[in-house]
Amino acid sequence: MRRRDSHDRQGQGGGAEQWARGGDRGHSVRGETGAETGGVASPLPVFLFPSELVFYSEQRSSHRRVLTLYNPYSFSINFKMLCTAPSLYRVVEAEGSVRAKSCVDLVVRHLDVSPRNLGRSDRFRMEVRGGGQVGVREIWAELRAGEEGGGVEEEEEEGRRRKRGRRGGEESRAGRQQQALSVLSPLLVPTQTHLQLPASPAVRSVSQGVVCVLLASLCVAVLMLPLHTESSSVVPRCLHVSNNQKLACAYTLGLLTMMFLR
Repeated sequence: MRRRDSHDRQGQGGGAEQWARGGDRGHSVRGETGAETGGVASPLPVFLFPSELVFYSEQRSSHRRVLTLYNPYSFSINFKMLCTAPSLYRVVEAEGSVRAKSCVDLVVRHLDVSPRNLGRSDRFRMEVRGGGQVGVREIWAELRAGEEGGGVEEEEEEGRRRKRGRRGGEESRAGRQQQALSVLSPLLVPTQTHLQLPASPAVRSVSQGVVCVLLASLCVAVLMLPLHTESSSVVPRCLHVSNNQKLACAYTLGLLTMMFLR
């Protein structure tokens, strides 16, 4: 059964040992394990999560991060946590062992959350030994300004600005194309189209009035015709209408009358 050990017990703490020489940043330096193994890379994989530690100056809860070291092997492993800046961090039980098929939590606290350390990046080095093999894993730690989640909002805002910029560029290109087409339109349109003048509002109103009058006259004529159930010697049988036809004509005549009166 998988067991989980917690290394955040009261009174059992210690700072991470420094593995880099030449200052806290420790760039381009060699660790102790590299010297002992002769610079040969170890074949033992180290399962350490998360892959980086990010602290936020204005969020107190982020000043304490948890690293989880997993041991999926059938043998126990010994670990040792080293750091390039041990004066800035405190690791509870930076050295210990993990039983087979279990894991351990390492609590890392940032001790100097101040403006002078904003943007500073440090490295943690996890050295693991077990089963006659050695493993090494390095992760980065960084102190950022603000609170957690602010970077996501900035990225979303940047994405929106880029979309607006692309949209504005497309609109400007469309405007330039429209201007070019307006210049070429006299050459593209046949000459006959220039002779076609649009009808004036007065002409359109007269034509609509004529159509309405003809439609009203047709409705009145249908209403005057006899029903198909009636017998008439004056009107031929084929011109007799039904009740539905007379109702439709009466409704249409009413709409036309309202339009005329308005």
